[in-house]
Amino acid sequence: MPRRSYDQYCAAARALDAVGDRWTLLIVRELLAGPRRYTDLHADLPGVSTDVLASRLKDMEREELATRRRLPPPGAATVYELTARGRELLPVLTALADWGTPALTERRPTDALRAHWFAVPLVRHLDGLGAGVVEVHLDEGVFHVRTDGGEPLYGDGPADRPDARLTLDADTCIAISGGGLSLTDAVRDGRVRLDMLQPVRPPLGTGPE
Repeated sequence: MPRRSYDQYCAAARALDAVGDRWTLLIVRELLAGPRRYTDLHADLPGVSTDVLASRLKDMEREELATRRRLPPPGAATVYELTARGRELLPVLTALADWGTPALTERRPTDALRAHWFAVPLVRHLDGLGAGVVEVHLDEGVFHVRTDGGEPLYGDGPADRPDARLTLDADTCIAISGGGLSLTDAVRDGRVRLDMLQPVRPPLGTGPE
């Protein structure tokens, strides 16, 4: 069945032709963590049906936002991953998260939650740490993010060798992600525990000649 189109010669309309369907941008959010199996995507997208997820992944392959490949043994699993064009959607997701953060008031009884869903809005607020990989501990779970522009942007669970570790609650994480609270102030006020685990990297351009 052909993909629906707005049939408008407009950049915004063309973009929405590619990513405007429900679930597509949330699949991008999940794939920013690197290659994912279909079963992992389905587990971390509660509410999506198997048919819809399969359809969206096919659409994303057609739009060259994602590719599918087979891992070599012993993995021997099929995974989906973003293309370079798909990864260019990160600023779009960041802007949407900024716009949507004020709506994260009281959590509704029907709201699902995965700790790593905080990664996209949080990561750019951690640049000042001088740490490449930051492990984030919430009551809801653990994830890690890269602040140095490396890939993948984040991962679920602990990092192999984090440069820093943050321990905080979800409300504080939301406040930092939304820009209403700086990490420095949160640490000073005792709302965040910060453990530096590796030597801090100097800012670019300030190292020895």
